[in-house]
Amino acid sequence: MGSVRSFCTFLVIFLSCLVAVHGQGTRIGFYSTTCPNVETIVRNTVTSHFGSDPRIAPGLLRMHFHDCFVQGCDGSVLLSGPNSERTAGANTNLRGFEVIDDAKTQLEAACPGVVSCADILTLAARDSVTLTQGQSWQVPTGRRDGRVSLASNANNLPSPSDSVANQQRKFSAFRLTTRDLVALVGGHTIGTAACGFFTNRIFNTTGNTADPTMDQTFVPTLQRLCPQSGDGSARVDLDNGSGNTFDVSFYNNLSRGRGILQSDNVLWTNPTTRSIVQEFMASSSNFNVQFARSMVKMSNIGVKTGRNGEIRRVCSAVN
Repeated sequence: MGSVRSFCTFLVIFLSCLVAVHGQGTRIGFYSTTCPNVETIVRNTVTSHFGSDPRIAPGLLRMHFHDCFVQGCDGSVLLSGPNSERTAGANTNLRGFEVIDDAKTQLEAACPGVVSCADILTLAARDSVTLTQGQSWQVPTGRRDGRVSLASNANNLPSPSDSVANQQRKFSAFRLTTRDLVALVGGHTIGTAACGFFTNRIFNTTGNTADPTMDQTFVPTLQRLCPQSGDGSARVDLDNGSGNTFDVSFYNNLSRGRGILQSDNVLWTNPTTRSIVQEFMASSSNFNVQFARSMVKMSNIGVKTGRNGEIRRVCSAVN
């Protein structure tokens, strides 16, 4: 009888740990009694900043992605300081920190010590999609903030040059499927890429010859925007012709050989991912539904709940 009791105790502890690791401690309406206006405050803050700088929307979406793929969705990307995640090469161009700080200041005034920075960023990412004409979804909340932020932990973020196999490996490490991968990369329907990330595709080492999988009529446009000896930090829309609207135009561009990044382009040239791209091209509803599901799934990666982590008073520093 004692051994059965011991096993049951072990099972309860094991399942509790499993829930914490995979983020099932979050729920919709977590702040319904402790801070009922949290979503309104975050939405209004994002909307205000978006009004003066629309680039905030893709910036916040990308920041959330980069947060979740490094130690889980714990707001660690928001911490500043030497050798923090912010200083990693993949994160040096992240934008929108001031939006999160603004929302946190307002929430601390309304509900001191209640709402985590990780949840603010998760909500802000959703609001960024709706502000660019994407579909909204309910966001489970209840995340707590991490206390560790190291640039070295950001080394395994997806790269602009990744093959489909490499992307699948990085996503599957967080139990994200190939379908999740194709949907989440669809977030590139808004935002830009630095020329330095793709000039190797539009120029080779001996001249102007471009990647043969690209639309060759589109290459001269990219070469003008990103000259071979030009500024590698200049930026180009990832979704040509529709870079400010959250839609399926990104997938249409992939089918035309107009994917800017190599990692995007291969989603069309690989048969496994091409079928999903074709589905989303044919149905914006299917894309929006899957994107929302995949975002919720991603936003629950390795979240800290219960007694793990903390509720930061300031998002850029631990308490």
